[in-house]
Amino acid sequence: MRWLIVLAILLTGGNAQGEASMHTNELIHESSPYLQQHAHNPVDWHPWGDNAFALARLADKPVFLSIGYSTCHWCHVMEHECFSDEEVAAAMNKTFISIKVDREERPDIDQVYMQAAQMMTGGGGWPLNVLLTPEGKPFYAATYLPKHSGHGRMGLIELSQRVQQLWQHDREKLLSSAEQLHQNMQRQQQSDSAGDEPVMAWVEQAWRQLASEADKAYGGFGDAPKFPTAHKLMLMLRQVRSQGDASALAHVEKTLDQMRAGGIFDQLGYGFHRYSTDARWLVPHFEKMLYDQAMLMMVYSEAAQLTGHARHARVVEEIADYVLRDMRRDDGLFFSAEDADSEGEEGLFYLWKSSELKQLLGKNDAALAMQFWHIEQGGNYLDEARRMRNGRNILHRDPTATMTPQLETIRQRLLRTRQQRPRPFRDEKVLTDWNGLMIAALAKASVATKHEDWYHIASHAMQQLLQQRLDAQQRLWHHRSADGKQAVAGQLDDYAFVIWGLLELYEAGFDAHFLQQAIALNQQLLAHFSSDDGGFFLTADDAEPLLIRPNDAWDGALPSGSAVTVYNLIRLARLTGDPALEDRAMQALKTSSRYLQQAPSAQAFMLLGLWQALTAGYELVIAGDEHAAQQAGRQLQQQFYPDLVILRRDALSQKLAPYSIPQKPSGQGLTFYLCSDHQCDQPRHELAVVRQRLKR
Repeated sequence: MRWLIVLAILLTGGNAQGEASMHTNELIHESSPYLQQHAHNPVDWHPWGDNAFALARLADKPVFLSIGYSTCHWCHVMEHECFSDEEVAAAMNKTFISIKVDREERPDIDQVYMQAAQMMTGGGGWPLNVLLTPEGKPFYAATYLPKHSGHGRMGLIELSQRVQQLWQHDREKLLSSAEQLHQNMQRQQQSDSAGDEPVMAWVEQAWRQLASEADKAYGGFGDAPKFPTAHKLMLMLRQVRSQGDASALAHVEKTLDQMRAGGIFDQLGYGFHRYSTDARWLVPHFEKMLYDQAMLMMVYSEAAQLTGHARHARVVEEIADYVLRDMRRDDGLFFSAEDADSEGEEGLFYLWKSSELKQLLGKNDAALAMQFWHIEQGGNYLDEARRMRNGRNILHRDPTATMTPQLETIRQRLLRTRQQRPRPFRDEKVLTDWNGLMIAALAKASVATKHEDWYHIASHAMQQLLQQRLDAQQRLWHHRSADGKQAVAGQLDDYAFVIWGLLELYEAGFDAHFLQQAIALNQQLLAHFSSDDGGFFLTADDAEPLLIRPNDAWDGALPSGSAVTVYNLIRLARLTGDPALEDRAMQALKTSSRYLQQAPSAQAFMLLGLWQALTAGYELVIAGDEHAAQQAGRQLQQQFYPDLVILRRDALSQKLAPYSIPQKPSGQGLTFYLCSDHQCDQPRHELAVVRQRLKR
């Protein structure tokens, strides 16, 4: 392909020197913490927008687009090594108009150019650096770039010089490459067939693939680096529900236990780091993301529901402890992330030397702590910069180890001491989609682990989120600056994850206003994000036009917005008795059929929705006293019934779901109406009878 030829040309460059003086660039006016981190670079950065591209056309220069986020370790490295360097800045300023984008504020831009990078290079990641024509068409992509070329990696100075030479003397090759890539991106967006009718065999194929990818020694899937991928574990738990598969349950539990015991889990302050750089879950990439806490809270909740094992419920409590302590704003909403770095070093905040423990705890307690958390005299953490151990340790423990009262006292002492260290940077952006996900997790966990206070916290957060992020037309914002001057329109994930949160809140407390809001937002989603082929776009039909209008079908660290939408549609259809919603979900599944069959493990959450759609499931209507209905619903949801939806009959729910028992039940107490596969049992008054029916 032509762009591969251009890639080869770019990799053969010369050398040049340049000068640039430090200054404040255009990013100083932006609210994003990530953009602010680059506001004093000597690189003449511009925010994304028409002005920057107009300047590129006027100056007759290509565009250097750099995408990252504020807690990205390698983004920090590149900012320090390259973008703060006068010589690099001089070379870049001479050749390019440079644009910085925060991928968390603009996931749509990130997705478009990540797709381009994957087509050009076969991979991607952050920082993502893409060279564009002034019309926004990409012709080169890379992730981390050092200052100078070496070890098979292009240097930014040499890249700048080589592109300048090509732009001046052989521009047609670049433009032709960019045009061809753009056409391929457009073709990739188009569905090439009507799609196959979804069948449960696709889910079963995914279960087999996950089993083949399973790491039998340490849990999880594949080798290093190893990501938590909670949605894959959630799909396996449905395998246990459907087939009673003991091996699937054993793998999920091994994974959950190994992760909790490993360095990927913060053993003192709780919460999960981003991923493990090794197969054993020992050495993490130390950043903490809100969405990881939410997804892992969900899968540990489901494991607790299914097994009844208290250790899984304890991990849910520990994640909640971290989130509510360190990631919650005064108004009840949630911050985005915590950095991997502090004092210029990755992980420094979390690492311990044995000498520190001995000085703080005394001989006996230090010996106990060192044994329990595997703290070595010489350290177990490899300093990557120096390729040597420096005496620092990542705390981890044996999966079967028991936390005694004495060890808990030691943990709290160590945590209080650690709190006095310089903390990693916290990105205090409030993102609508991630907040919706955290609300869903807290609501789900509140019933799974008997924490009613979490329901009230989640309910308050949802009220705040809707108050701050719904506009006059009942459309969502993805992000708004504190002063309200900068805002990003809501995208598919915002609607999908907020609807998910509303549905979890409804079934946790039966406040029909949450169900009403979920229905209203779902109508907005279908009106503005649907594609002609039955799938969903990431951006709304009236959003800023980009190089392509990105669709959203693949799972990443998070389930895709399309997959969550399918899951929501099935639940809404069964809660409201509206078969059109289930038909719409099946259209989306049919559109995704090629990917569901070709790469099922990369579509775990979409397949979870397919399982939900093709499993007859249960609809339960509870009529009677509000408080008693809440308690009955909570008791049922302490077990694992992922194919069950529960509706409480009241005046508002009766309007939203007219099918839900039109007559007022007679007699005292609660009445349960349990239906499955378009058939309903006789009304029951005993919860135990309903529970027994669900178990069968």
